[in-house]
Amino acid sequence: MTLQLTAPQQANGTISLPTSKSISNRALMIAALCGGEPQVLHPALCDDTAVMVDALARQEGDINVGAAGTAMRFLTAYFATREGMTITLDGVERMRHRPIGPLVDALRLLGAHIEYLGQEGFPPLQITGTAMHGGDITMAGDVSSQFISAVMMILPAIGGGAIQLKGNIVSAPYIHMTAAVMRSMGAQVDFTGNTIAVGNGYKGNDIVVEADWSAAAPWYALAALLPQSSITLQGLTADSIQGDARLVDLGSRLGIASRFDAHGVTLDTSRFIDCCCSNFADMAATPDLVPSWAVLMCLLERSFRMTGVRTLRLKESDRIEALRQELLKLGYVLKIEGEDAISWYGERVAVTTQPPVIDTHGDHRMAMAFAPAAVRFPGLIIRDADVISKSYPAYWRHLTQCGFIITPID
Repeated sequence: MTLQLTAPQQANGTISLPTSKSISNRALMIAALCGGEPQVLHPALCDDTAVMVDALARQEGDINVGAAGTAMRFLTAYFATREGMTITLDGVERMRHRPIGPLVDALRLLGAHIEYLGQEGFPPLQITGTAMHGGDITMAGDVSSQFISAVMMILPAIGGGAIQLKGNIVSAPYIHMTAAVMRSMGAQVDFTGNTIAVGNGYKGNDIVVEADWSAAAPWYALAALLPQSSITLQGLTADSIQGDARLVDLGSRLGIASRFDAHGVTLDTSRFIDCCCSNFADMAATPDLVPSWAVLMCLLERSFRMTGVRTLRLKESDRIEALRQELLKLGYVLKIEGEDAISWYGERVAVTTQPPVIDTHGDHRMAMAFAPAAVRFPGLIIRDADVISKSYPAYWRHLTQCGFIITPID
């Protein structure tokens, strides 16, 4: 699906954000480990969560998770605990290039029977469920936090244990989110320093899933680009367990105040700071915010440098390279500094295609990050726009509620 976007001069509306797929997938897996007794209330309604629901109901055979990286990691750990079951886990071609070796190594230390069916260290996997045992293991802290979360969640079901994280810890808020979901469902979890200690057993408590802070990123960007707008995002709370609530701080640096009430947050841009100052941020803890915030800083013509972006190479797309290519179509020359930093210091080139045509690289975050660029580039075209179904199926409809004109062109 290819869409053409025309932005309004002001964006006004109340948006009911989707619930968090990150929390949903954790809660659904824990509920399954508890025999399905706990209720997961208001789970996300998106492709990634649908994949989890379908897979957790399976007893055998081949499971294709598509592009759902979270499902691939979590289900690898889950099915390793299912005694007597044999499952093959696979995904799209991109998934076969996303490493999973560190997770498999950790699970094998706990007794898992997992074999690679293709390239060593990558899906597809054949998993034969067995009686795993708890215990203490060491994992690298600078790889995907989903590897660590996957092991954390099965520990109460196999006797408990501890994970010692070595090196720097990336995406730590997602590990804390996992710990919070586990505690709410009755597990004992202590995450202090580089050690995660997990007790034996869940109590099987019900859980209510929060609205998704990651989905708020393009709305903060839109508020910054159209500062006379009035945008209310329902369901978000100031005391969220999600690390991407950091948007409150990032927005405040631009003068966007986040006004919370019992229903959600209203973005107040009455004190928006419209100046070309440099911005520097370490994004290692909140990598999902990088696409929206990098695009926004360029559109505002604010020099920036972001560090902690290394893990973005291994997402649904190589988000670093995808951002470089697509920002260039808008005339912004993004610099890639080594493996862990990107920057833009004002370098521009001529825009050769009018209106610009953005490719999403099969990545929902890219589609959502570039949509606000229609404010600066009227008639912006986004190809493969339906990738947003992975996490936020209502995104285009919500933009139209706020005044965008969105036209299918093929």
